[in-house]
Amino acid sequence: MAAHFGRLRKGATTTAVAAVAVAALSASQAPGVTTDDLGRQSAGSAQPSGDANTGGEGGGATGDSPYYTDLPPLKSPNPSPSASPTTGTTVSVGDGEAGIPATVLDAYKKAEAELRASKPGCNLPWQLLAAIGKVESGQARGGRVDASGTTYSPILGPKLDGNGFALIADTDNGAYDGDPAYDRAVGPMQFIPSTWEWAGRDGNGDGKKDPNNVYDAALAAGHYLCRFDRDLSVQSQMNAAILNYNNSTEYLNTVLSWLEYYGKGTHEVPDGTGTLPSHSSNSDPASPSPSTPATPSTPSTPSTPSTPSTPKPGGGGSTSPTPKPPTPTSPAPSPTPPTPTQTVDHLEDANTGKLTATAGSAFGAKVAVRAESKASKGVAKVRVRFTIIGDTDATFTGGESVATVVTGSAGTATAPALVAGEKTGDFTVRATVVGRVLGGLDYTATVTPRQADTLTRTGDTPLTCVPGGEFADQVELKATYKGAVAGKVAATATLIKSADDATENDKGPYFKDADGKTIRTLTDLTTDADGVLKLPKLYADDATGTFLLRVNTTGGAVLTVELKVAAAAS
Repeated sequence: MAAHFGRLRKGATTTAVAAVAVAALSASQAPGVTTDDLGRQSAGSAQPSGDANTGGEGGGATGDSPYYTDLPPLKSPNPSPSASPTTGTTVSVGDGEAGIPATVLDAYKKAEAELRASKPGCNLPWQLLAAIGKVESGQARGGRVDASGTTYSPILGPKLDGNGFALIADTDNGAYDGDPAYDRAVGPMQFIPSTWEWAGRDGNGDGKKDPNNVYDAALAAGHYLCRFDRDLSVQSQMNAAILNYNNSTEYLNTVLSWLEYYGKGTHEVPDGTGTLPSHSSNSDPASPSPSTPATPSTPSTPSTPSTPSTPKPGGGGSTSPTPKPPTPTSPAPSPTPPTPTQTVDHLEDANTGKLTATAGSAFGAKVAVRAESKASKGVAKVRVRFTIIGDTDATFTGGESVATVVTGSAGTATAPALVAGEKTGDFTVRATVVGRVLGGLDYTATVTPRQADTLTRTGDTPLTCVPGGEFADQVELKATYKGAVAGKVAATATLIKSADDATENDKGPYFKDADGKTIRTLTDLTTDADGVLKLPKLYADDATGTFLLRVNTTGGAVLTVELKVAAAAS
């Protein structure tokens, strides 16, 4: 891992560095510029242990792409109050490094507000997004974004071709990064295409999920950090979230340094005037590669009179000179061994149970697969992606529809528990190997409707009415299942002809639809969260006698209620 560089100093040095940075920023925005290869290099051997070449989201949101290593100034901002030039609100004015471009800062704060509403337990601070944005792209290259938050030209990391970086073959046909051969990290928050495909969000409400838009990217980063029900107010969970974003201990330390710095005060600066970082994780000079040393020259010696050559026996001529030894050559480099991912031939099921659950409950079984080589041996340290596919609101624990798990020593990966939503029916869980084009495994999961096995009336008052009148009391029922409240259970109510004939009656009590017309069957009824079902008001025609109302629920609960219509006593 490259050492940290770029700690700013006060005085003339700071001014000179800032001028160079602004000049570089301006040059990168010249007409005709369509990409911005940050030229950053992954940390290599200093990364935490793991398979660095598995590709996909195995390297976190960024594919463990390179990042900027500049650290905050040694002096804290010590902000003083001042009015924002764009909003008029009081902001903090401090060191130049503490300034964040207005649109970029707005994107971070809007993302924090959305996560506060959708995932309040995550406790995401916008300063964490700012710290990551600083390290990943220098706050969108100093805030070079348009009014909607989209960068003037794409921010692209280097090709992840395995040459000093992770090896991630193209996953998006170049749709996001313009590269049909290899993936590249994209946008202000540096998402790789395979991660953006499922993690992308629409943060500015324009109907698109664009990794080059700082509102979209900031919101996606917030949701990515808040996965797995993390509480970022707990330091260990925040550390895990940052490492999941880019798996490097030095990356973690750099982000935490900026988080602490921004937490002490920051201020808004105009878009395009932010400070551009000058050092990245490949800034160190490369170590010289081994080579064959040149033969040292021999100091010249004083000339001596030449000695006549000794004639060879049998003829004239001089003796032959002593031959020079051959120059040693470097040994040929040994071939690079394949990564664990490259040895995977297929996925096998690992005793996955039956995937069935009632709406709103957790599935009892989990999807489990085994990554195997051609010899059917389990392969460890391989990242397997589990994706929920289909028209369903089921999720994995934590509310995500995608989860990535690293295979253990036996080659097995088990997906997080599935949680059923309210939509019933079948959906698919697909398991694939991240970083390889291999056939995946599909599992069918089924969400069954909520059930009730018992229905009872909540009151015991007789239900009576005079001909042509309306019943004073509405029918109210309570549903239970195995003794517990059965909330959100579907039900149907029908006024039937008799206990033995469940067809709809053509006389007697009736309900009214929205237009006031007579109806005697109600569908699409649902018990509330407490299992209570209150039917609409009942009316009576001119027929007298005892009539029956039958209510059925999903799961087999049935209740028949008597309705009496009689003339009023004289």
